[in-house]
Amino acid sequence: MDPLLSNEALGRLRQPRPYPAVSLVMPTHRREPDNTQDPVRLRNLVAEAEKALQSNPDVTRERRLDVLDQLKQALTEVDLVHAQDGLVIYAAPGEHHIWKVARTLPERVVVSDTFLTRNLVAARAAEQPYWALAVAADRVSLWSGETERATEATEDGFPLERSLEDPDPERKERVGDLPSTFQDEATRQFLRDAHQRLRTVLASEPRPLYVIGSAAALALLEELGPLAAGAVTIQHGGLAAGPAAAVHEAVTPGLTARRAATVSTVVAELDAARGQKQFAGGIDEVWQAVKQGRVRLLAVEDDYRTVVREEADHLEPASAGDAGARDDMVDEIVEHALETGAEVQFVPGGTLADQRHIAAALRY
Repeated sequence: MDPLLSNEALGRLRQPRPYPAVSLVMPTHRREPDNTQDPVRLRNLVAEAEKALQSNPDVTRERRLDVLDQLKQALTEVDLVHAQDGLVIYAAPGEHHIWKVARTLPERVVVSDTFLTRNLVAARAAEQPYWALAVAADRVSLWSGETERATEATEDGFPLERSLEDPDPERKERVGDLPSTFQDEATRQFLRDAHQRLRTVLASEPRPLYVIGSAAALALLEELGPLAAGAVTIQHGGLAAGPAAAVHEAVTPGLTARRAATVSTVVAELDAARGQKQFAGGIDEVWQAVKQGRVRLLAVEDDYRTVVREEADHLEPASAGDAGARDDMVDEIVEHALETGAEVQFVPGGTLADQRHIAAALRY
């Protein structure tokens, strides 16, 4: 997802806006020749939004022009050359936001007093965000990552930097008081500061944590106390200044191992829930349970998409052109589950074939 979506950013996006708040959602393509259609589809969506605003009597001329100007600005800023699998654009009076996501999205224009966030929420859940702390004696950096990349986080006091130059190294050497880099008190205090700032970040944005550094750096951090439950240490020096690709590469084996372990745990929990008759399988059963707030664990295959319509309070299969057809119900279920405190896990395609690609362990 670009940019990476934090809890704080999502909370801001979900706040009510002055009417009209416009959401444009569309699939995009990473490679030729499919990506040649993306600019045309985007312009068509903007034209559709403009038509909707012009025909809406509740939208004043001043606000219509403001929102249309925001959409035009967004058009100039969108980088479709480096597209991912989906694009979300939000525009409201005085603001616009652009998000690229690694998840295929349905095409739609929505005009409301809030932004349509369920596609972003589902994409974020599927991307398995993590934190990576890269440690050196003179720099500690924090990296926000997901399945494909990492980006340096430059908020909450990160990165921490200091000079290693000693003002009087010759005198200290003469009297035998020149400690190694990771034994002197200044370094301990430097890493202690980083330790505390990281704990603050994890408290507001819990994610799996990977700590990268030399053996000496990791040993000193361990002395200062635990950083997070389940934190994984990676002995690899020289990454405190990046580059981002190298940080993500260092973390990738850990991500792969964690994902495999998570999938095994999810499958075991679903099997246990079935035995205890606290199980829902298939999109309709899961939707009923989610609406009732009964889901404690929701599992969805990565590539699962389906079109349904609501009929007599149940979800029935539908075609895209049918009246009342819903093509993003999976994303809505994910968002609803998270709102009710459920754990949401995405698993590889085929993992839940016997459960019709989406399943849940229930609270009761």
